[in-house]
Amino acid sequence: MMKIRTVAIAASCLFFAGIGVGMAAKADFNSAYVGKPAPEASRALADIARQMADDDSWELIAVGRVLYLGGDRAAGQAMFDRILAGGHEDSDEYRIARVYAEAGEWEKARPVFDRFLLRNPKDEQGLAEVGAHYLLQGDRETAEKLFARSFAHPNVWATLAAAGAYAGVAPQE
Repeated sequence: MMKIRTVAIAASCLFFAGIGVGMAAKADFNSAYVGKPAPEASRALADIARQMADDDSWELIAVGRVLYLGGDRAAGQAMFDRILAGGHEDSDEYRIARVYAEAGEWEKARPVFDRFLLRNPKDEQGLAEVGAHYLLQGDRETAEKLFARSFAHPNVWATLAAAGAYAGVAPQE
């Protein structure tokens, strides 16, 4: 009986200690943005997200995207450069090209997209999505060549990327 009571007391202590730590962490998290000007709050939360991301390239690209599109292009570009400097997946370049396209920087996005397609010539969805970006930039001829390659093995997402581009809608991640 004494053993059960000791375990129950220890469990209760750990539970309440955990609540205290959780509440303290929440308070620190909230202090990063509550009452702060929007740019400062955004940067503080992006910094927290960067720490949470550790070395996950997808998450770091997402952090870079927020910084880049949120107006701190130098910080976002630094994130992208860090990812591209190390061993990275082709899909990392593709995601970064999407950010450039979203920022309206087609001249910066196009060579990154093209490099991705050179390395991944059978990626049906990638072909259609890059084609959609070409179409959205007014290059219908290149877009339709990429669509034709993609539709050799069509899938719903590739088809929607092409359909959306004809309606002026960028591909969705």
